[in-house]
Amino acid sequence: MEELVNYQNILLQNIQKEWKRYLFEDLHTDERLLGIKGLRGVGKTTLLLQYLLKALEKGDKGLFVTAEHPYFYQHSFFDLASLWVSYGGNLLLIDEIHKYPNWSRELKLIYDGFPGLQVIFTSSSALDLYQGEADLSRRLDVQVLHGLSFREYLSLNGFGHFEPVTLETITLDSTQISSEIINQLEQHILPIFKSYLASGYFPFSNELKKDRIPQRLIQILNTVLESDLSMVEGYSAANVTKIKNLLGVIAESVPFEPNISKLAEKMHLGRNTINIYLKNLEDAKILNLLFEKVKGISQLQKPAKIYFENSNFLFAFQHSPSIGTIRETFMLNQLRNSGQLVGSSKKGDFKVDESMIIEVGGRNKDYSQIKEAENAFLAIDDLEIGFGNKIPLWLFGFLY
Repeated sequence: MEELVNYQNILLQNIQKEWKRYLFEDLHTDERLLGIKGLRGVGKTTLLLQYLLKALEKGDKGLFVTAEHPYFYQHSFFDLASLWVSYGGNLLLIDEIHKYPNWSRELKLIYDGFPGLQVIFTSSSALDLYQGEADLSRRLDVQVLHGLSFREYLSLNGFGHFEPVTLETITLDSTQISSEIINQLEQHILPIFKSYLASGYFPFSNELKKDRIPQRLIQILNTVLESDLSMVEGYSAANVTKIKNLLGVIAESVPFEPNISKLAEKMHLGRNTINIYLKNLEDAKILNLLFEKVKGISQLQKPAKIYFENSNFLFAFQHSPSIGTIRETFMLNQLRNSGQLVGSSKKGDFKVDESMIIEVGGRNKDYSQIKEAENAFLAIDDLEIGFGNKIPLWLFGFLY
């Protein structure tokens, strides 16, 4: 126990105390068992430690551990929880829970055995927290921590603090909203937005030199593929190699419009296997699959288009990605991260919640493609202030 407390104290001494992710104020802290999923590098560990600091200030007795700690070579989660409760502990924070075998069964035992103990844990995005060995669905609440929104990127880098804006508000009056934001900034917003699209999705972007960020992103991708998916899905080295090959094919021409049969033949895999791999890559927050339907998607349904999850990944694979792909990738990412249901549309690029059409383009994009559509909008890059149904693309980065 002493080594765990010492480890926690070292981490707390170096934690970022002032700036916090969007989810910090929205954590479901009234839940006894809470899981936080997210892509590597988005700040899950920092979020746990910041919550621990807040809890300690209130007088709670909390302990932070990581499932990778050598302590768990000889002890179980249940052993630790039992010991911590005997010390008067009422809060247990567990990082990287997917690294621990039988995690779900032990969480159930802890939940049932220690009603006065709150447990909050983080996991890989690839992990389905409701499909463990034990039935946690009645006990567990799950939240997702996404990468930085453009709004958060501005705040993290000292450009100013801004509140989130709803999609309805943006579409009703983008002129006033964009004008107010522009007036608060001391710099032009478009160069900052370009920097965000290339390397600003992860909080570590303000700590690394820009030329090192693509390497860090490749490391994240490799770790997710070689470690997380292997642990979560039980994939062998051969499976991981096939998934990397699939990702390489997609990277050559995103947004990728898949022909599943040809793809399966080229990779010597079955159609269902390809679809399962794509679903796993989406769960792991590496890809975004866009379907024609907004709701009721089957796991084995063919996606209309395949995007990378965020625009930074595009720059990790290519030095100069297509500007059109960058714009669409950003739009889909920010819409979905803010909770919108998004599908493909023949009248525009995206259909949102079955009621809105959004076409994405550059400054010269006109209304011709969406002129027959109702409730349709243009998301325009290289535009500072919106007017009418033309909304600056960057403004969609304020949705969360």
